Amino acid sequence: MLKKSLISTAVAAALMVPALSAFAADAAPAAEAAPASPHTFTANVTLASEYIYRGIAQTRGNPAIQGGFDYSHASGLYAGTWASSISWLGDTAAASGAGMEWDIYGGYKNSFAGGDWNYDVGVLTYNYPGHYAAGIPRADTTELYGQIGYKWLTLKYSHVVSSHIFGWTSTTGGKTDGSGYLDLSGSYDLGNGWGVAAHVGHQRIKDRATASYSDWKLGVTKDVGFGVVGLAYTDTNAKDTCSKGEDYCLGGYEAGKGTAVLSFTKTF
Repeated sequence: MLKKSLISTAVAAALMVPALSAFAADAAPAAEAAPASPHTFTANVTLASEYIYRGIAQTRGNPAIQGGFDYSHASGLYAGTWASSISWLGDTAAASGAGMEWDIYGGYKNSFAGGDWNYDVGVLTYNYPGHYAAGIPRADTTELYGQIGYKWLTLKYSHVVSSHIFGWTSTTGGKTDGSGYLDLSGSYDLGNGWGVAAHVGHQRIKDRATASYSDWKLGVTKDVGFGVVGLAYTDTNAKDTCSKGEDYCLGGYEAGKGTAVLSFTKTF
């Protein structure tokens, strides 16, 4: 995180003539420290060797640039937006010009039981602007989510309330609202800037069992002072040979195969 240092006015005061300093102290009460602001704003940018989401490749093995802005309030309310380059919609010919994923989210989170336990509830919309082929549902998706955490472990469930999830239809061509994703994740601080993280999840596509799958990830991070470097390996059981046009054969690319991802993130 970018930090700025300010020169304290106390340095100048210490250099004043003692008699003048004493006069000033008698003439006016000591200034009180300004209360801390309840508002927090942050920004982030990431360069990644590939964009993998829930174990599925979004950029066909190519690098991605990502970034976002976040606002949080001391009460626990928060909101933010995040975007990434993608290629999977164009790869599958579902849409043209859809080279970006743009997410908008907001919710409320807090802790209890001395801070060991925490919870988070909110709503997240995934937006994929572009021109879609005739008869192809838009990939735009809205999910409600709830999360419970204990220290470094979290369990989260995301439930789709939009008509479709990422453009998927049922086996009969119907809607896929009601689909869901269950995510168990853990992250642990090893000290000296090192951290490890692990995740396992299951994506259920309503009324389309062939598109439902499980994924897992194991990674390590290192804070190098001017940013955080990450290396993770992710894999799924949604493996396809692309010989029969399987669900996760995206434009001839096996999107669910095991992949190592290198990333660098800078937070401001």
